[in-house]
Amino acid sequence: MPPLAPWQQRTFDQACSALDAGQFGHATLIVGPPRIGKRLLAETLARRVLCAAPEADGAACGRCKSCQLFASRAQMETLEIRPDGSPSHPWGHSAHPDLYFLGYEIHPRTGKPRTEIVIDQVRALSDALTLTAQLGGAQVAILDPASAVNWSAWNAVLKTLEEPQPGRFLWLLADNPARLPATIRSRCQRLELRLPPHDEALDWLCQCGHPADAAADALDATRGHPGLADAWLRDGGMALRREVLADARALEQARAEPDAVAQRWLAEGRAEERLWHLAELARSHAADLTGSPADRTLMGRFDAANRARDLLRTQVRAELAIHEALLAWRATTVKR
Repeated sequence: MPPLAPWQQRTFDQACSALDAGQFGHATLIVGPPRIGKRLLAETLARRVLCAAPEADGAACGRCKSCQLFASRAQMETLEIRPDGSPSHPWGHSAHPDLYFLGYEIHPRTGKPRTEIVIDQVRALSDALTLTAQLGGAQVAILDPASAVNWSAWNAVLKTLEEPQPGRFLWLLADNPARLPATIRSRCQRLELRLPPHDEALDWLCQCGHPADAAADALDATRGHPGLADAWLRDGGMALRREVLADARALEQARAEPDAVAQRWLAEGRAEERLWHLAELARSHAADLTGSPADRTLMGRFDAANRARDLLRTQVRAELAIHEALLAWRATTVKR
């Protein structure tokens, strides 16, 4: 696991202060934009909570049996992945017997990745949390992402939230907590990761090894999001953004057809990320045309791209979902 970034460290310190004061609740929503570092924050906090011999300042010692088990990691034989293809648990499952990770898993019958977190998973976690901690300390469960919990499983989560026990922690990670049931949000404390100041974000990107000019361009493209900028600089996201911009212009100018672009996007991969870029392109243009008819057209394009991203996580044919988003760029030409 990498060290915490400055903005993560501030939130971590806030959580530690609450823990030391006995004010850190049984259930917590850890919220913030995608790729801002919620999972790293949650796991670092779990290491501190589970440590059997913390330092004078409360930090995990890194030497006790609990810390050693925490650091021992392995992925499942069949890698558990999210719908975008990334690992469900970036650093693998921990060998610590009192640390539980709940996320996208492999369906036990089909052998295929699940597209949601189901009630059987939540019930198994709830049962585990009723048992005595094997190392005699705390128990921590990290549910990531909370948005993947299906509606029938939320009742099982709610049951767990309504039966708090000392030393048992359930942390839900969410990009958009407003999408979670109100009954869940009302029973959780909230720990928020916010975007850092621009200079701090730029300095961090440079410390990660990115050239200053490229880092600044990526930070501007991501609206000040250092985690996303770092990812784009490492995996070709900036080049992908330029490709999506070129495709959008070609669609607007009738130099390309939506079905052909949709087929190419599916063949080349990273369709959900392309749709994200498409939505951001519409949003950024709409910001310059607030209140005008063109603004409404652009916001329609923004909504269509995000709707297609959601549909990619369902049984709807991916090509149809992408085609609908692209068709919005041919419906009306926006004059700026």
